[in-house]
This record gives sequence, C-alpha cells and structure tokens, in this order.
Amino acid sequence: MDDKNLIVDGIGRRKYHMQLKRRAFGLRSSWAIGFKSRTSQICAGFNEVVFDGHLDNESIRISSIRRISDEEHEDLLIQFGKKEPEIKQTPVPRDVEGAEVEELDPTADGN
Repeated sequence: MDDKNLIVDGIGRRKYHMQLKRRAFGLRSSWAIGFKSRTSQICAGFNEVVFDGHLDNESIRISSIRRISDEEHEDLLIQFGKKEPEIKQTPVPRDVEGAEVEELDPTADGN
C-alpha cells in the first residue's frame, strides 16, 4: 500500500493489515518479503519483515498486525489510493458569495 503499510494474504484467504515501525523505502520495488519469527506464527511478538531483492535482505520490525475483513480491505485500498470507490459522494453544496443582481423594469420611465 505504501512504504509503511502492507496488506498480507494469509492461509484460507485471510487478510492482514501490517504496519512497520519505520518506512521501508523501495518497498514497492522489492522482489519478495519474508517473515523472521522466533515462533512459527507471524503475529507472535511483533517480529520482523525481511525484504529480499532491492533492500538487500534488510529487516524492519513490525509495529502492529491485525486481521481485516473484506470490507476493511476494500476501505484500506481506497484510503491508500489503490482503488477508486464504487460510489462517489456528491460534495455538499455550499453558499457562494457574489454580486447581487438588480432587475431593471423596461417599462419604467426613468424620471
């Protein structure tokens, strides 16, 4: 999504929103990511993401990770500009200040 937020697909079509402790510049051009964990589970202890490719196997600590629903996934894609919303909201009309218009009576005599 950006240099600090990831959406990760897990087993069983589960999706997770992961935030990194710091920006990972070049993340969009990294070839692959992996996870470094003391256990076999990603969520255990907020471990690290390892970037294979352009970031030379650099690792960055994970600040948070949470499972997201399909609706939250959609909202995050829209929030980060990766997808256009299906329903565009009409902007709220606002008052516009301008010059006042005076109607002239063509039958008036001008006297």
